[in-house]
Amino acid sequence: MKRRTGRELAVQSLYHLEMNKVPDDRAVDAILEETMNKEEQPDPEKMTEVDAETARYVRALVRGVNENRELLDSLLVEFLKGWKMDRLSRVDRQILRLAAFELVVEAETPPKVAVNEAIELAKHFGTDESGKFVNGVLGQMIKKLDELKAKAAQEKV
Repeated sequence: MKRRTGRELAVQSLYHLEMNKVPDDRAVDAILEETMNKEEQPDPEKMTEVDAETARYVRALVRGVNENRELLDSLLVEFLKGWKMDRLSRVDRQILRLAAFELVVEAETPPKVAVNEAIELAKHFGTDESGKFVNGVLGQMIKKLDELKAKAAQEKV
């Protein structure tokens, strides 16, 4: 399983979920089906089929972000410096939510990996400025990561 592929599919699923107001499993199913039905992959290095382990990983990420969306948004808003969550591009918003989930809630992924992956996703899916923006927001979050984890744990109780 390639976790980067899983994260790419998770961001696409989260975007689909927000755009179409569907349950998280339906959003993931739609993206997985679309991915597996592509006749021509833009990058020959990419998988043409998503293995079961990757599909489970995508579902876990999407479900985790969706179930914790309010918490994640409340944590992120502190670091947006002059921005509101609803003013961000949908892509940047989903990437930041996914990274915040990995940093604060899931906490299995090393913080530097979560941030680097988010930056790469932003460069891939976002605008020319998205990578820098995501890096700035998450860089500030990492400085307060222990505090954010404690806050998240307290809010989940």
